[in-house]
Amino acid sequence: MQTTMNTESQISDYFMNSGTALTTEKQVIAAVHAELAHAKTHVSDKDIVLGLIHRLESERDVVKQDIYRQALEHVLQRASATSDS
Repeated sequence: MQTTMNTESQISDYFMNSGTALTTEKQVIAAVHAELAHAKTHVSDKDIVLGLIHRLESERDVVKQDIYRQALEHVLQRASATSDS
């Protein structure tokens, strides 16, 4: 259970401290996280990645697709950075 809380707090900490450069991506990731949190008690990086991929595949607006791609890239980079440490 400690690992679960640690992962969720790492996700939150990363995006809270990433500055204003990722504002739109942070909003998308927060929306995906909130959506998943309604259905699950634990939301992992993998869940967020899958949620973003689902949105990316179902979206037709190229601007929104780009935002989803950037958000996905940031989640994957963050997940990679935390798994390396």
